[in-house]
Amino acid sequence: MSVAVIKTDGSKGEAMDLPSALFGQEPNEAVVHSYVVAYLANQRQGTAKTKTRKEVNGGGIKPWRQKGTGRARAGTIRSPLWPGGGTVFGPRPRSYETRLPRKQKRLALLSALSDKARRDRIKLLADLKLPDGKTKNFAALLGRLELADKKVLILDEGQNTDAVRASRNIPGVKVCRARLANVYDILDADTLVITVAGLKDMVEVFG
Repeated sequence: MSVAVIKTDGSKGEAMDLPSALFGQEPNEAVVHSYVVAYLANQRQGTAKTKTRKEVNGGGIKPWRQKGTGRARAGTIRSPLWPGGGTVFGPRPRSYETRLPRKQKRLALLSALSDKARRDRIKLLADLKLPDGKTKNFAALLGRLELADKKVLILDEGQNTDAVRASRNIPGVKVCRARLANVYDILDADTLVITVAGLKDMVEVFG
């Protein structure tokens, strides 16, 4: 599959073939689903916590005597049956970390990239140089690429601090290193924009 390389001024250059090793695989939905579930689980902090009856403050004295009142016996006002009492089987701090085999991670990434290529949701950019780091210039670039008001993931070689700073205030736009691309961000984006240098970097790492 070949895609025309777009220059920063919006003009199209020569077409470039997308490597079939990355963009020509048969998508595996089951593996992609497992990756997304594990990714979202790993984002959880796991700090939710409720207090048990021994952790709730107060309740040291017996509310009333055991017999003779006509009411049910009670030993503490911090019983789970009482308002303000402890919680039974509530959430406790825990780790939600889920690990996937390295081969499954790679297969999920290739599946996501191949799915984007099949649906013509990939654009190749000659370069991404924004020396001034201006949001206005970055938004103009998205307009020339016909990607305004869309979710866009831009993959470039190395840490492009100028592009990251320029895109920070544009909703739905994310710039990251090509070799650090993850399946969730690829699936979440409407269009995947890859620079020529970023594509070479991906071939070197994942190809």
